[in-house]
Amino acid sequence: MRTIHSPLYVLKPYERGIQETLGKYSGFIMPGLGFQIPMIQIIRVRDIREHTMDIPPQSVITKDNVEIQVDGVMWVRPATDEESIKRTFYNIDNWKRAVIQLAMTNLRQEFGDLTLDESLVARERIANNLQAVLNQFAVEWGLVVSKVEIMLIDPPEDIKRAMHKQKTAEQERRAMRLLATGEFEAAEQQKLAMIQRAEGEREAAIKVAEGKAEAIRLVNEAAQKYFLGNAQALKQMEMTESALRENAKIVITERGISPTLLLGSLPVSVNQSEKQGA
Repeated sequence: MRTIHSPLYVLKPYERGIQETLGKYSGFIMPGLGFQIPMIQIIRVRDIREHTMDIPPQSVITKDNVEIQVDGVMWVRPATDEESIKRTFYNIDNWKRAVIQLAMTNLRQEFGDLTLDESLVARERIANNLQAVLNQFAVEWGLVVSKVEIMLIDPPEDIKRAMHKQKTAEQERRAMRLLATGEFEAAEQQKLAMIQRAEGEREAAIKVAEGKAEAIRLVNEAAQKYFLGNAQALKQMEMTESALRENAKIVITERGISPTLLLGSLPVSVNQSEKQGA
């Protein structure tokens, strides 16, 4: 805030003012050049830009009786309308100090309603609640709380160590779970591979068996077709082989080779011997 006593004055675009005449409110002053009567009139000027204000670190007790250190920051500005500017002067003596004290009081209340674990993950919710509470009171002072941020939530050292151990254990447990999941998936893949390999071997064995069966069928068909008609010729070939081993004579006739056996002084052909035997 600044006060103007000179006859001529200039307000900047981010300033609003009130004029007092003989100690009484007499007008709302907008940016620009103005004139007043010295000693009778006075101009009080308010900066309406956002003001960054720190919430000092303080100890708070959580719902589960843990003492933690917290702090924050907030952005506050005077409203721009005439009534709000008047309130910043007439309803509060030091609006910045008032807002900070109000924020500290309500910050303790917000953390007192939460456990430590809840507090650590509820920064945004605490900030929003605190902003809403501050605005309820700040409107009477002609102020607007634009934003609140919780900067620090600092548990005691023993709590930090316990939280670190818990975090480490959780990470190890998660790593073991991932490893077990990987091994299980690998075993499943190996099982599927074995099943597929067994299926392939079974199908191959079926194919081989079918091939052998087809070969036997073809042999049987060939035997039925060719062997019966040539049985006599096969028999003659066997007797020819036997005659050669026994120094028998071989007679070549128009019908082919006819072995002749030497029985006494007369040669007897195989065909004749078969007829005689018949």
